[in-house]
Amino acid sequence: MTGPVLASVAGRAHDWFSWAVVIANGAAGVWALTAHRRPRWRGRALWWFTGAAQAAVFAQAGLGTWLVAGEGRPVPDLHALYGFSALVAVAIAYGYRHQLRHRLHLLYGGAGLFLMGLGIRAMIVDPVGL
Repeated sequence: MTGPVLASVAGRAHDWFSWAVVIANGAAGVWALTAHRRPRWRGRALWWFTGAAQAAVFAQAGLGTWLVAGEGRPVPDLHALYGFSALVAVAIAYGYRHQLRHRLHLLYGGAGLFLMGLGIRAMIVDPVGL
């Protein structure tokens, strides 16, 4: 693939993958909050899914960074702020996991919904994508 074609494909992937990030983190958040109240919803699958949803945030941010830095695409300031804030939110949730071990499902439930909200806001301020 040539440069412009690759950039176009990457831009479309960034647009479509944003929905996957939003839906996955929202689902992980709701699942974790449900697991807080209903122990039978707890388990290894919840943490694998949450980890995958949060890893998708980093993949999305990396793709967006490549589009901006590598391809010189303009990006609205708030879009970049929401993307960077999502990365920080994942790091904060991970950093507090030991201190909030007794409320771990609440921590990751709130983090998942917060990441979902940041993703939605990022799409609203830049509706056509990078």
